[in-house]
Amino acid sequence: MSMFDQQQGAPTVVIAMGGHAFIQPGERGTPDEQSANARHICEQIMTLVERGYNLVITHGNGPQVGTLMRLNELAGAPVPPPPLDMLVAQTEGSLGYMLQRALLNELRIRGIERFVVTVVTQVVVDRHDPAFDKPTKPVGRFLNETEAKQRRDDYGWIIKEDPQRGWRRVVPSPRPKKVIQRDMIREAAQASHIVVAAGGGGIPVVKSESGDHVGIEGVIDKDLTSAVLATDVEAELLIILTAVDRVFVNFGTPEQRALGAVTMSECERLIAEDHFPAGSMGPKVEAIHGFLKRGGRRGLITSADKLLAALDGAAGTHFVGRL
Repeated sequence: MSMFDQQQGAPTVVIAMGGHAFIQPGERGTPDEQSANARHICEQIMTLVERGYNLVITHGNGPQVGTLMRLNELAGAPVPPPPLDMLVAQTEGSLGYMLQRALLNELRIRGIERFVVTVVTQVVVDRHDPAFDKPTKPVGRFLNETEAKQRRDDYGWIIKEDPQRGWRRVVPSPRPKKVIQRDMIREAAQASHIVVAAGGGGIPVVKSESGDHVGIEGVIDKDLTSAVLATDVEAELLIILTAVDRVFVNFGTPEQRALGAVTMSECERLIAEDHFPAGSMGPKVEAIHGFLKRGGRRGLITSADKLLAALDGAAGTHFVGRL
């Protein structure tokens, strides 16, 4: 019996990793460094394949989009700068390729017959989302005041100051409503193919009055999109990989406490008590909560290096839906 036959009807897991997972502290983010890090991540992820899951992988792309934006700045006027939605598409392809290549190599080493596919993924957002009236998501590098104002005047960018670090462009971060390619992602995963999708939260598009899909300059939170996609592909488990091996409440205080197993009611109470900052753990916990609320069975937040231990219940923060 082939691996394809064995995986028909197997449970699906969606696993989300950040864009910084490809670039470790102290690294420049060269292609060789990112490829090596992708290989390391995929070695950890293979645990899920070996345990019989069908697999959908999502990833962040912030540092990589920032690099492309910098390249466009250095190229100057002779090279027309592409809009942000096209940069998201470019990094979906390049990072998807890195993961695809690494996964295929790991599958070959283990003698597992499965294919890997990367899907350039569009995500519908509401064109009336309040985020368009109040852009908050920083993109690109930090600028000095003169550079920032020049780009504001030349390109119409919205610029905000971080008093400690400089000025930076900000764009809207609307909430994901629907993954356009959800059916083909689900069908490919259920046919036992490993799918890389929704890179960088997906390419944000809105529907025009004529019904056309139109790309917009914005960034969708990767974890929120992963949760929507997990629902769409009928996943049993949503895993979010982050820099820490579990979630903490009262983080950074003497009352700091690590969370092991969390029920829906406890999760809702902790969210209401504002334990999870919007700029870090907040979207991850919100994503898990939304997935469970829509019928998902389990959620897990942990680090890549602790994934194996977390799957065995010895690490990570585990979220369970209503019984």
